[in-house]
Amino acid sequence: MNQSKKMARLACDALEDKKAIDIKVIDIEKITTLADYFIITSGSNRNQVQAMADNVEEFLGKAGYEPKQIEGYQNANWILMDYGDIVLHIFDEENRLFYDLERIWRDGTCISASELE
Repeated sequence: MNQSKKMARLACDALEDKKAIDIKVIDIEKITTLADYFIITSGSNRNQVQAMADNVEEFLGKAGYEPKQIEGYQNANWILMDYGDIVLHIFDEENRLFYDLERIWRDGTCISASELE
């Protein structure tokens, strides 16, 4: 399993652990150099959104991966976590609908977390 796939799998596990809503993994490797995977999910409130981000940071940190950048943590309506090979977008439900990243990145290949095995 390559590094970006391993990172994405760990991130999905961390999100599932905090009851993330509708986790979408988009393989964007063939359409951009930004990252290999975008992971998009949402939580039902600010505390859950922050807890998901904390858990991702903990899971990936234990595996030796440090974020290049984290934005939006304080407001927690959209937390962006950039790990280089993977980028996570953790939204509250309202902002996820508003920004609709799944539509914007529809040229990527949507895969399920189980396909990251």
